[in-house]
Amino acid sequence: MLCPVDSFPTRYLSWLMTLRTWGVISTVLLLSGCATFAPNPPRDQSNICEIFREQPTWYDYARDSQEKWGTSIATQMAFIQQESSFKSHIRPDRKYYLGFIPGPRPSSAKGYAQAQDPVWGEYRDQAGSLFARRTSMKHATDFIGWYNRRSQQQAGISLTNPEHLYYAYHEGAGGYRRGTYRNKPHVLRAGQQIATRTSRYQTQLNACEAEFQCRRFYQVWPFCRS
Repeated sequence: MLCPVDSFPTRYLSWLMTLRTWGVISTVLLLSGCATFAPNPPRDQSNICEIFREQPTWYDYARDSQEKWGTSIATQMAFIQQESSFKSHIRPDRKYYLGFIPGPRPSSAKGYAQAQDPVWGEYRDQAGSLFARRTSMKHATDFIGWYNRRSQQQAGISLTNPEHLYYAYHEGAGGYRRGTYRNKPHVLRAGQQIATRTSRYQTQLNACEAEFQCRRFYQVWPFCRS
């Protein structure tokens, strides 16, 4: 039996609506998928041993960055805890007008290391790759190592001075040389917190680092990094 002529437009419109709905859902999932599957922040961020026990590959990334650029594992993780509390997709809060109209974000900072667009572009051009992501711990630790090495070269800051490395990280080498951080109490406070946390992390890591070395079946003496 033939269907009524006017049923075809109805079915066609219904099919288009279904397709459109699934298209919207797919787009949302694509945009949020990375955040959905990103590691949860460590439960105990005061203890670097517990952090690496939850995420042992983070130790590998930080160790690689340390060997490549010279910034200690403890300093790298102290920076990341200060900047993002180990949240992979965090960004500065937007300003809202009239309490509900979303405005611009105060900066383009994003990811574990809260790197901004211009300097992240420099990092990708000079040391990273086209596919480096601020939401990746591997790339975040490498970025911090690269940036601190640049601060050492441009501002003469020792890689064993996490407090002043952080001032340059926040203000840039030029701002550091001009001393702009001295007039910013929140930056001074953060730098002091970085120094304290780095010291604590290093003491903790000294006691537990062996857990994370040679833990894979192919990492055998004398080829593993102990």
